[in-house]
Amino acid sequence: MADGARMVEVRPETYSYVFNPYREPIARVEPGDRVVIHTDDAFESRITKKEDIPSRALATAKLLNPQTGPIYVEGAEPGDTLAISIESIEPSRDFAVSVLVPYFGGLTSTNFTRTLQEPLPERVWVWNLVDGGNRLVNEDLGVELDWEPFMGTLAVAPDLEAITALAPGPFGGNMDVPDVRPGNTVYLPVWNEGALFYTGDCHARQGQGELCGVALEITSKVTVVFDVIKGKEIEWPRIESDERIMVVGSARPMEDAARIAYAELVLWLEEEHGFDRWDAYQLLTQAGGLYVGNMVDTTYSLVASIDKTYLRS
Repeated sequence: MADGARMVEVRPETYSYVFNPYREPIARVEPGDRVVIHTDDAFESRITKKEDIPSRALATAKLLNPQTGPIYVEGAEPGDTLAISIESIEPSRDFAVSVLVPYFGGLTSTNFTRTLQEPLPERVWVWNLVDGGNRLVNEDLGVELDWEPFMGTLAVAPDLEAITALAPGPFGGNMDVPDVRPGNTVYLPVWNEGALFYTGDCHARQGQGELCGVALEITSKVTVVFDVIKGKEIEWPRIESDERIMVVGSARPMEDAARIAYAELVLWLEEEHGFDRWDAYQLLTQAGGLYVGNMVDTTYSLVASIDKTYLRS
């Protein structure tokens, strides 16, 4: 940690189910502080075993996707960019869960895409952490998968309105993007004093698209370090890893999410890496990457990327 930086631990007493610019901060931190944030899973730990059928376990849960926050970052002002370096994600229990929920997911009728299809059957899968927490195993499938955690939800409060924690957007939010993971830095635009940061919905891992709508949901302890980039305005979330720079676009239809992500990446190459706009467009056409973070939320999130070996500065 930098000189004068602190270790700050944030344990929420209550959760927020919206990204809300009007909620009182639950903690105040300085840029450079190492901030340890405790989060619950998307179901507020109501589903912990195969018998916890969602319609029963969630019957009294009016809202889902509880968020820890907001956290006030000193010095952040509208027009700045908040940089969130994710140092680690530790599970706070030894299992993750995934479920099928009627009328929710990528391959079923939903309230956004209506058909006369029958609802999906309700099922619960419990994945146990084994091998010192490095692997996840599900006995029904007979499959082991690597522990590859990330924060499904990472956000700043939007300008003016409170938005459901189930939604992604320019503020970040419920993007369900696996690159929001340890070792990477996420950049978000700031609309409010202190940025008002929220996070939750940790996933032990997830395939691209979060197909059934429910990744491997787990409670967690995430450690981040904030930085404030003064006077730098961005429009959509950016992510930087050791290998790539990325932009997340969220919209429906999915092609509009792709256009947002790639257009913003073109502008990033032009503004910071010395490319002519049309040269950047050509480079991304031939060497760009694109994947689906989620195809199930209120809007879909896609990630456009370029390898850093192509960058000029």
